[in-house]
Amino acid sequence: MTSNTQKADENRSKRKKEMENEASENPQLSSLDKTDFSEGSQSHYKPEPLEKALNEMNKEIMNLLSKYAHILSERAAMDASYVQELDGILKEARTIENHLKQKRESLKQRFTVIANSLQS
Repeated sequence: MTSNTQKADENRSKRKKEMENEASENPQLSSLDKTDFSEGSQSHYKPEPLEKALNEMNKEIMNLLSKYAHILSERAAMDASYVQELDGILKEARTIENHLKQKRESLKQRFTVIANSLQS
């Protein structure tokens, strides 16, 4: 097992030397000699674009949620005004109902007086 590890280390060091030689021969590959190709190296991914995209998405989501909350509050206000308007209509209907009941009683009394005077 140690011989396998030693061979892998030797192969890595050979590849690294070859890359350095190629980079010195070819100036376009000079950026490769700065990078580490060992097994433990992390990817050269820059998290800034991802964080920026996530922040933008977060702002957009918060904006949409804010608009949604605003629409809900407007609808709640409209519902409350409808309830008030319906309460007013119901109150007016009860007033009219009471007035019509009083008129009916008044007419009953008049008809009773007229009927009694006709019978006598």
